[in-house]
Amino acid sequence: MTLAFKNMPSPVGELRLVASDKGLVAILWENDRPGRVILGPLAEDRDHAILTDAERQIAAYFAGTLTRFDVPLDFRGTDFQKSVWAALLTIPFGETRSYGEIAQQIGRPSASRAVGAANGRNPISIIAPCHRVIGSNGALTGFAGGLATKELLLRLEQR
Repeated sequence: MTLAFKNMPSPVGELRLVASDKGLVAILWENDRPGRVILGPLAEDRDHAILTDAERQIAAYFAGTLTRFDVPLDFRGTDFQKSVWAALLTIPFGETRSYGEIAQQIGRPSASRAVGAANGRNPISIIAPCHRVIGSNGALTGFAGGLATKELLLRLEQR
């Protein structure tokens, strides 16, 4: 099945939005690591309703006028990954959680490292806020968009 995409400018570089007919499938970073998110065939569709709505909401987020997204999501991954990504959606705007806290939340208290790996493969960055997950010591750790972007997103949410 071919997925629709459109590119959008943002304060953190060009983002590629990808959607199915059911929901947003991915937000890819301008310099995303090849293969981090497996998608299949893509076709540009600047008028796709889900992509248009996602672009509007992401722009409002960066403008500081949106704190909660409601675009439909279509996560594609393993059951474990989907449980981690669902947990990301529960982290309130402007707050952070540790990998260990996410592991506890999904009922896998010893799976902090696996949570980190799933977090790194989160296909819908920003909306599924993997940038809000930090080390247990409060340190910023790996982020597909880069640590400078992670810091920028967290600062944006602290205003």
